[in-house]
Amino acid sequence: MDYILEVIELEKEFKEFLKKKKVLKWVNLKIKKWEIYGFLGPNGAWKTTTLKCVLGFLKPTKGEIKIFWEKMERKFDIYKRIWYAPENAYYYDHLKWLEFLVFMGQLAGIPKQDAEIIWLGLLRKLGLDYAAWKYIKTYSKWMKQRLWLAASLINDPEIIFWDEPMSGLDPLGRVLVKELMKELKDKWKTIFFNTHILSDVEEVADRFGIIFDWKIIYEDTPRNLTKPLEEFFKEIIQKQEWKLEIR
Repeated sequence: MDYILEVIELEKEFKEFLKKKKVLKWVNLKIKKWEIYGFLGPNGAWKTTTLKCVLGFLKPTKGEIKIFWEKMERKFDIYKRIWYAPENAYYYDHLKWLEFLVFMGQLAGIPKQDAEIIWLGLLRKLGLDYAAWKYIKTYSKWMKQRLWLAASLINDPEIIFWDEPMSGLDPLGRVLVKELMKELKDKWKTIFFNTHILSDVEEVADRFGIIFDWKIIYEDTPRNLTKPLEEFFKEIIQKQEWKLEIR
């Protein structure tokens, strides 16, 4: 199987005063080339922490991470081929939308003129072209969220990591993002995204995984389910919580 991302026996501990707190244990993931993978879990399941370990923002306590069949050890050539859109990001409020995207493009080595052409197209696709010359500080959370999704595509990445990409979006924004995800897959991109909106996973994901109690407890394809994903997710989490109570 041609896996473009592998997470092998990932563990993560944080130090709290004189104690260590384990938040991830035996996390194993294998993501195929050109698939959309939805990463699910209840609040506090450490989905974002897992993603930050994968990207190298946090150092795992144990385990191995491979991207493009190489160990992820802050290799610059790997970072040039991936990109990330966080749920909560910092914005330069004094910049206008298009200026921000051009700036991000230049960080990725894209000339200003080329960046303007690319990002005007992205803003149009995400329904923000009318706002290209307005200041970021004047806009709402859902508009800023769309801006970061556009910024995450600045270097035409092969793997796109999105943390809660539909968070704060109105129904139209969610439709636009889902259409964008399908379009990116058609262009041979791989997408890994965290979310708590299960109906969106059901609609766009090729596969999904559920993390709970430090580890992945279930993986499958939405089409294999015999009931809605929301109902299935609720049942499997409740069963796991019951097991914890009787330990």
